[in-house]
Amino acid sequence: MSLINVVDVEATCWEGQPPPGQVSEIIEVGLTVVDLDRQVRLAKHRILVRPRRSRVSAFCTELTSLTQDEVDQGVTFAEACRILAKEHRANTLPWASWGDYDRNQFTRQCRHTNTEYPFSADHTNAKVRFTLAHGLRKRPGMAQALELAGLTLEGRHHRGDDDSWNIAALVLHLRANNAW
Repeated sequence: MSLINVVDVEATCWEGQPPPGQVSEIIEVGLTVVDLDRQVRLAKHRILVRPRRSRVSAFCTELTSLTQDEVDQGVTFAEACRILAKEHRANTLPWASWGDYDRNQFTRQCRHTNTEYPFSADHTNAKVRFTLAHGLRKRPGMAQALELAGLTLEGRHHRGDDDSWNIAALVLHLRANNAW
């Protein structure tokens, strides 16, 4: 069995600049476990994360459907990282995301909060792989890539668990075409 974690995060965001004193923070981690050998998505997980230095804006709720009340029920960022490492073996399994945003956001937030980085160094940027495999000049967004691959977007776009599930479908599409 060749397992990989596919990760997608949602973070606090604003239309324009953040309000004074606020910074973008992870509020949801979506993780889909993929068995590359069997070419199946095994499980979809969601971790809500309570922000410390920002609030969920109306723009963010419109984009993600996440509300401040909902993320207030989440765990701390440090606890989310512990869950990723302990329950999902994120620190030992290879992982992938659509682009580098997710990896960079975790790196920044871990550094700022003095939290141990939860992932292994074995990261694949699935967007780059897809772009190269399809001979594209421009890197597509996830929804556009699904369309190009002939796949249907499942769930709600800009929700961590649903986006990780859809990115996992793109990983399996690449694997089936000997591009992973």
